[in-house]
Amino acid sequence: MSSILNNPLLVFGIAFLVFAFCVWFGNVVLSRYRTKDTETSEDLGIIQTATLTLLALLIGFTFSMAIDRHDLRETLEEGEANAIGTEYLRADLLPPKASQVTKDLLMQYLDQRILFYSKQEREKIKVIRLKTDQLQNDLWNEILPTARSNQTATIALVVSGMNDVLNSQGYVQAAWWNRIPSTAWILMAAIAVCANLLVGFGARNFQKNIALFMIFPFVVAVSFFLIADIDSPRGGVIRIEPRNLITLKKALSMQTKTETPSPASN
Repeated sequence: MSSILNNPLLVFGIAFLVFAFCVWFGNVVLSRYRTKDTETSEDLGIIQTATLTLLALLIGFTFSMAIDRHDLRETLEEGEANAIGTEYLRADLLPPKASQVTKDLLMQYLDQRILFYSKQEREKIKVIRLKTDQLQNDLWNEILPTARSNQTATIALVVSGMNDVLNSQGYVQAAWWNRIPSTAWILMAAIAVCANLLVGFGARNFQKNIALFMIFPFVVAVSFFLIADIDSPRGGVIRIEPRNLITLKKALSMQTKTETPSPASN
């Protein structure tokens, strides 16, 4: 099911076909059991209204859940960029050799974090995660000897900054794994199926106004598409862009070029 939810267009296609079939089934099959008393009774209208209201509430709450998760991912991307940028500056507090190596590793690490946010194939994502883990180990091992031999408040500041860099990646990964539960999707889909069946069941001129009655399943399918799109950080049209990481990369690259002495100065 996760593979379907990672493809919002597929969610839209499946949802529209299923809901359109439910409207048709409700009118062609279930309406045979509709009596004149059912048509004139207010009970059908009450049930339809209650079901549609419940569906609207579920879609609204689920959409709110997706938005909250999307905003959290954007906030964590900003926090990760700040952590890497701060540690890059704190690397100057290390001995010259360790400082330069740490900065180089941070630049490589920054490249991998930018790739993580881009749309990639599954195999490429695995490679990015492996490189990220390796760079995290290299970064920690690079500052560890200095931290052990020089236990001062200044070096502790560098170690704390590196902890923030490593932790920020874990927070981002946890946020990307935190998706709308499958049970919530199943419940919302079940209510939507019932609502479309009731729409078809209560339709009196379905054959003459088929296009009109297809508007409701289309609108519900669009709602499902939008929720799936926002909830999918990598597979949707609306994705988390690493704007802060890219801006940081450009700033650090410019700083590196400025610090590097030109051949004429030698």
